Amino acid sequence: MKTFTATPADIDKKWILIDAEGVVLGRLASIIAMRLRGKHKPSFTPHMDMGDNVIVINAEKVQITGNKRSEKNYWHTGHPGGIKFRTTGELLDGAHPERVIMQAVKRMTPGNALARKQLAHLRVFAGTAHGMDAQKPEVLDVASMNKKNTRTA
Repeated sequence: MKTFTATPADIDKKWILIDAEGVVLGRLASIIAMRLRGKHKPSFTPHMDMGDNVIVINAEKVQITGNKRSEKNYWHTGHPGGIKFRTTGELLDGAHPERVIMQAVKRMTPGNALARKQLAHLRVFAGTAHGMDAQKPEVLDVASMNKKNTRTA
């Protein structure tokens, strides 16, 4: 048996639409990261960009478990001494709720150039309008995937 290594001619990228309404943030981010990297494909090759293009809608309706909505902080600085803290709740209720999902997915990918290229294939929208209808994305039902995999007491 020979080991299969994908070439650029072997790569087939699809468009996937994910509705984030009612889905726990960490579970959603891990599924998105897996799809962006292409690890769900049997022909996965770690050094190639094999992943799909992912569209996420309803970013403001993502579920945050525990007290993370009020206790988890995001910070950004553009200048020395200019650190600004924002909680997860402030980001989700504010003008840019899609940044919470983008940051969670970014932290679940490796910190290299290939991961940055793969993250460019992620599009997150706060509402239901996404403007990507021309690509004919396939709908991935993440909410039902998580219900099957969670244990009940």
